[in-house]
Amino acid sequence: MSSGSVSLTGGLYKVFKYSVYALLTLNIFLFFQEESLAIQQTFSQGIDLGNIIQGYAATIDTAAWVLLLLLFEFETSVLQPRTLARPDIRVSFSLVRVFSYGFIGYAFYGYFTKMLFINGISPFVVDDVCSLVGQSFSIIDTLDQYPALAAENCAAMNSQALFQLNQQNIIGSADQWSAIQWLALADVINSFTWIAVVIVLEVDVRLQQQNRFKGRVVLVSKNIKFVLYAILLGAATYWGFLGDFLDFWDAFMWLLAFFFIEVNIFKVEKSASLDQ
Repeated sequence: MSSGSVSLTGGLYKVFKYSVYALLTLNIFLFFQEESLAIQQTFSQGIDLGNIIQGYAATIDTAAWVLLLLLFEFETSVLQPRTLARPDIRVSFSLVRVFSYGFIGYAFYGYFTKMLFINGISPFVVDDVCSLVGQSFSIIDTLDQYPALAAENCAAMNSQALFQLNQQNIIGSADQWSAIQWLALADVINSFTWIAVVIVLEVDVRLQQQNRFKGRVVLVSKNIKFVLYAILLGAATYWGFLGDFLDFWDAFMWLLAFFFIEVNIFKVEKSASLDQ
């Protein structure tokens, strides 16, 4: 392959990679839009500061992850080791890392409390569901989508046992609540698994910078990440079938983004082995 072809391929790869990063940044605003609409129903009496993370868990989580992703990109691809060793760069990166992990942990707490919140349902008895139309009631669709109860959808609910969410005007059948409770659990598992992935990646990057990322360490790291990425792929597939498109799209894009980080690490590892 000619050097021109290699250069073109490398250029297209970078365009594709940074396009993925840009789309993930866009997801911050898409999640904010979706969650802003959802909290109008789940927190119909108003959301206070203490519940911000519960209402905007995906938005905060995605923003923190984008920062961390860019940090890994700079460390594994953009900046040279000499630059990374500079005290001002190390301090700046450490501050961004602490900020990102703080909000990622906070978002995990948000997913966990949201799961508990969604499980807080109680039986709701009404003779005619259609009599509630026009009284600010909503029905559940997916985890963050609660369409208004209307003449078009109320009749089908009369034959079902209904449940209400935490005294909010949101109702649904047992099967509907079960579905979104599983989706909320998937959010928790996904968030925890991603935290485990970046812990392993942090170890990889630190050992690589110390030229100790080799042999058995590489094998153990790859095996652990294989299991973790398999769980994440399973969560993405689950959302693809039962969740909404934004959740599936976001999960798929994050897997793709961290594939790029893995490629960066592999390239550095390969370069180091050739230099020895």
